[in-house]
Amino acid sequence: MMKKILWSFALSAIVLAGCGKKEEPPAVAPAPVASAPAPAPVNAEEKVLNIYNWADYVPEGMIAAFEKESGIKVNYDTFETNEALHAKLVAGNSGYDIVVPGSVFAKPQIEGGLLQPLDKSKIPNLSNLDAPIMATLAAKTDPDNKHLVPWAWGFTTVGINKTKVAKALGKMPMPENAWDLVFKPEYTSKLKSCGIAYLDSPTEIIPVALHYIGKDAYSNDPADYKLATDMLAKVRKDVRIFSSTMIDDVAGGKACVAIGWSGDMNIAAARAKENKSKDEIESMLPSTGALIFFDTMAITKDAKHPNNAHAFIDFYLRAENAARMSNEMNYPTANKAGVPLVKPEIAANKTIFVEADYFAKMIPPSSFSNEAREAMANAYNSFKKGK
Repeated sequence: MMKKILWSFALSAIVLAGCGKKEEPPAVAPAPVASAPAPAPVNAEEKVLNIYNWADYVPEGMIAAFEKESGIKVNYDTFETNEALHAKLVAGNSGYDIVVPGSVFAKPQIEGGLLQPLDKSKIPNLSNLDAPIMATLAAKTDPDNKHLVPWAWGFTTVGINKTKVAKALGKMPMPENAWDLVFKPEYTSKLKSCGIAYLDSPTEIIPVALHYIGKDAYSNDPADYKLATDMLAKVRKDVRIFSSTMIDDVAGGKACVAIGWSGDMNIAAARAKENKSKDEIESMLPSTGALIFFDTMAITKDAKHPNNAHAFIDFYLRAENAARMSNEMNYPTANKAGVPLVKPEIAANKTIFVEADYFAKMIPPSSFSNEAREAMANAYNSFKKGK
């Protein structure tokens, strides 16, 4: 799944030699004087870059291509939730240069001084980015776009295995609103037979539950979380999996309906086809809208290789690399220059590049206070434990 840029320095010496006339004795050369070593450049860095990104979120071969071009060795680790990344950053000394937080978490990370401002002079390909998306990030998360660069974006939604869902529902028709499949007992009681999966993350499940009951998806009011978990409690017995491996769980048949990320559902669909499964997996467009997310590259405050990090960001923002992200990972790119290079079948997929009328229904990301996140985690864990 979700995953990349350069520097080098060289020294040379010139040796001078002299010679006398052939018929005269050779002159005695003065004793060599050892030259002082050249001072290391101020911004010298070892050729290493440490990246921490979401799982299953980088085109195959992209990291290797950057390493070959730049000579920089990339250590690439992955995480499964925003909570896991945030905990590392708060603890300090994470050891990572580039991290990829969701914008919901990036805002408090910026405000908490966990991320450093970008040196935009080192990222000329910033000009490739889509201006409206950058304006949204500036308004909601990162004023003046000082810290963040989009990796990709998408939306949290419902994914289904159409074959298994149809069989489990029998004569019961599909609901108009796809959220009913995971939140309404009339449907969950039938779909539990083929498996219901929720993303194992409070900041993914509570917001969509809030949206479903008509509350602000990004409410900071713990009283709203109580209302959301009261609704969730009615279907808790029907949920089979709290998943951190959603692609495999859906593609492998462990779940026939899931709350997940749009791109992951499309990856699962492709993986099922590769495995020659007859099941058809689909990312849904709920009638009341889905929740948009932006995953963003940022450089940690204590990054040991910031120049290499800037180089990778610039590499990733090349139009051809942005197109590879959409073509191979099934997530829309925020790179306007890359869009013309996206395969026609990907560009035409309305669950990847959603149409304008549906986009208008979608809920833009906001953020939670530290206190709200703690209250949300407590509410979610109680729901998960069935208490």
